[in-house]
Amino acid sequence: MSTNVYVTRLLPPDSMRLLDAACEVVEVNPHDRTLTRPELLDAVRGRDGLLCLLTDTIDEEVLAAAAGIKGIANYAVGYNNIDVATATRRGIPVSNTPGVLTETTADMAWVLMFAVARRVVEGDRFVRAGKFTGWGPMLLLGSDVHGKTLGIVGAGRIGTAVAARAAGFSMRVVYTDEVRSEALEALGARRLALDDVLREADFISLHVPLMPETHHLIGERALDLMKPTAYLINTSRGPVVDEKALVKALQDKRIAGAGLDVFEQEPALAPGLVDLDNVVIVPHIASATVETRTKMGNMAVTNLLAMLRGEDPPNCVNPEWRQQR
Repeated sequence: MSTNVYVTRLLPPDSMRLLDAACEVVEVNPHDRTLTRPELLDAVRGRDGLLCLLTDTIDEEVLAAAAGIKGIANYAVGYNNIDVATATRRGIPVSNTPGVLTETTADMAWVLMFAVARRVVEGDRFVRAGKFTGWGPMLLLGSDVHGKTLGIVGAGRIGTAVAARAAGFSMRVVYTDEVRSEALEALGARRLALDDVLREADFISLHVPLMPETHHLIGERALDLMKPTAYLINTSRGPVVDEKALVKALQDKRIAGAGLDVFEQEPALAPGLVDLDNVVIVPHIASATVETRTKMGNMAVTNLLAMLRGEDPPNCVNPEWRQQR
């Protein structure tokens, strides 16, 4: 295929081989970082296709610079980084990578639950610092996970996968969502209003998309409703949580702890967050396994190649793009 595409970050080897084999020119961001605005604007000019990340803002200015582009493949489930409405008006299809990271992200939510409740990171630092002198009955006491109540906020694929794992730990599950989830209720979960989930759950796991109505969904008021023994887990989107309010709640011990994979102003963190022992913070790695990231890359490449052929990609988020062509 005689095409010229740009990739905003290096993909796993299998995915790059798939792309290289099908395209005449494949240029990749040579830096191990997000492109600056001027770099991105320059990179998209004259391209037939773009494979980008959630960290790349593809707005009207970028789309204008990418005049003539045949498609945009987002290497992510979410696509709030792309001005889809403008892309549609310009007759540009946009795709994402849904479903592929569901189980891996659900695993990470559980990793964070155990890590913060059982003080795993603190314990690791304690041993590495040479402070461990032997077992003691009060050493690094944490909280049980088994037998507790798990609260799921957002009953989509990932929230359901997180809830499915709870049966192995004899947990009661409650959830909140705008619509009833037959899948969750088949697992024994009970649907409640958000406030009631916050009041009842020992672990709150967030799985909502970032929209105006979910921005700062968990703020000072929501945190005040949680039990002082409860933990907040976020593997969804950073701005769903008011990070400054969370830092204050953790400092004041109004909740027991938090496990965060995403942040409000990535890669920056709210002041004081890194100083807290009752929070586990990891760098947006919920989908970071060789298997899952390769599947994501292959899906994004497959989507892009379809668009370059003038076809609807398998995971098109704006099928109405054809009406503008």
